[in-house]
Amino acid sequence: LTHTHTHTHTHRVSCFRGTPITDSQHLFSIAVSRIQNLHLLAQRLFSNFESTLQTEDQRQLNKIFLQDFCNSDYIISPIDKHETQRSSVLKLLSISYRLVESWEFSSRFLSGGSALRNQISPRLSELKTGIQLLITANQDGAEMFSDVSALQLAPYGNFYQSLGGEELLRRNYELLACFKKDMHKVETYLTVAKCRLSPEANCTL
Repeated sequence: LTHTHTHTHTHRVSCFRGTPITDSQHLFSIAVSRIQNLHLLAQRLFSNFESTLQTEDQRQLNKIFLQDFCNSDYIISPIDKHETQRSSVLKLLSISYRLVESWEFSSRFLSGGSALRNQISPRLSELKTGIQLLITANQDGAEMFSDVSALQLAPYGNFYQSLGGEELLRRNYELLACFKKDMHKVETYLTVAKCRLSPEANCTL
């Protein structure tokens, strides 16, 4: 990082000190709005793809997917809604950061129309930046969040292979299903984390 960039980042983060609650709430509102939009895009891409499949293909692919793993499953996250509610704001933010980051590159390979797909990668990058600011703000500037890139996930192994027929169909289905699943996770985590900043709010999922 250049000195100039570091100074700018410090200036942007410094606005959260002193009276961080309202600034964090505003940033959380933006982040939640953006992940809701990404989740809707993920659902639309998945629905568009499913509509091109025969009923039996849908059933078989869903059966395979339920037995398989998403690449991002290596990112340790709450196993259910109870654990999500018990997790700290910082933990929910750091998991959300890793999930969003894991799709910055992978999202370019989603099928279902380039018009929708081309909107996703830049939106993921913007959301990642916002989450990083929230992480810094919720550490109260005492320390920078240093381990956000500690876990580097390898891309899906068959990205670069020329697949045909059933293998290509399965890869496309799994990518879209995993993307939808992960965007749902991030939306849940950010919504719960945002709710924690409102003392009187009921954050029950």
